[in-house]
Amino acid sequence: MMFAPLYPHLYRVLAPMFPDCLWSAEPEQPLVCLSFDDGPHPQYTPQLLEVLEHLGVTANFFWLGAAVRRYPDVAREVFRRGHWLGLHGDTHRAFPQMRPEALQASLSATQAAIANACDRPLDWVQTHVRDVRPPNGLFTPKTLQLLHSWQYRPVMWSVVPEDWRCPGVQRVCDRIMKQVEPGSLIVLHDGSYGGQDVAQTTLTIVEQLQTKSYQFVNIQELWHLKSGLESG
Repeated sequence: MMFAPLYPHLYRVLAPMFPDCLWSAEPEQPLVCLSFDDGPHPQYTPQLLEVLEHLGVTANFFWLGAAVRRYPDVAREVFRRGHWLGLHGDTHRAFPQMRPEALQASLSATQAAIANACDRPLDWVQTHVRDVRPPNGLFTPKTLQLLHSWQYRPVMWSVVPEDWRCPGVQRVCDRIMKQVEPGSLIVLHDGSYGGQDVAQTTLTIVEQLQTKSYQFVNIQELWHLKSGLESG
């Protein structure tokens, strides 16, 4: 069963219920945030990086610790090019299925892998890489409570085109263009599921969005937009 038609409705229900997560923002300008889960991947991520470099777009990568350890050179290149980094758990295991100590260890292991791959001090990574997207978007109020208590920032999504099912580049792009609006947070995948199309999808969707005057921001800028709106 495809859930793609349900995600826009799910987002609109969940976002106001869990306002301490980053789902999207409401900027005055046409800004959008482009993010990628499940990497790094030895083939798909380098292809994606070349497309992003060609387009002059900064993106956001939510990494699996196991993949970072397996492909440190790819992770280092993503970091070197200035993209924003986040955590996706160590092995893509659903957070609600994990005991608190196991979840905390999973996130810490991912930070340690990033520190090693990107040649940064661990305390720097612990300070600067603290955005967390739960695998498959699965969380509970307890999950969020734990993340906040450990000084992590939960990041979700507003546009989920279900690219991991590989429905084809055109269908993924059509889904995005139908749902996107200023402040949207788009989720794509550069891992084993969906990654084979991610470079072409990104090229197509960025060009389409740029024709509509969209500019691309990172997760930190989206947090600022969200907090500015809430305090305004």
